[in-house]
Amino acid sequence: KPAGLDRTGEVNLEKALAFGDALGGHLVSGHVDGIGTVREFTPVAESRKLVVEAPAELGKFLAYKGSVAVDGVSLTVNKVNDVGTGCLFSVNLIPHTVDVTALKNLSVGSKVNLEIDLIARYVERMLSDGRQNA
Repeated sequence: KPAGLDRTGEVNLEKALAFGDALGGHLVSGHVDGIGTVREFTPVAESRKLVVEAPAELGKFLAYKGSVAVDGVSLTVNKVNDVGTGCLFSVNLIPHTVDVTALKNLSVGSKVNLEIDLIARYVERMLSDGRQNA
């Protein structure tokens, strides 16, 4: 059971990209940058809308059409809204993603592991003039 999460059962695992492999998606390293909370998980036509509240400190790394990993599943952000308690972001889950990942087990209030976009992490470091206490 991952630290901080209240669920057990399925996990999302993907094979690592080998050196020289073609890159066909987002860069995901498997790090957990924070814990989010599911605020909405509703059907929209054939898909599902997933809205997660991320900690405020991760909000600057979330962008419309950017990427984020939720419980290890790399997804494209559809909407971002900074709120007083954090940052709400939404993603669209196509039926295939729901069927083949553990995301199908989510419900409102579920805690999820979040990994921010790898490139956003480096851009933040460069823009901060290298001043970071991580």
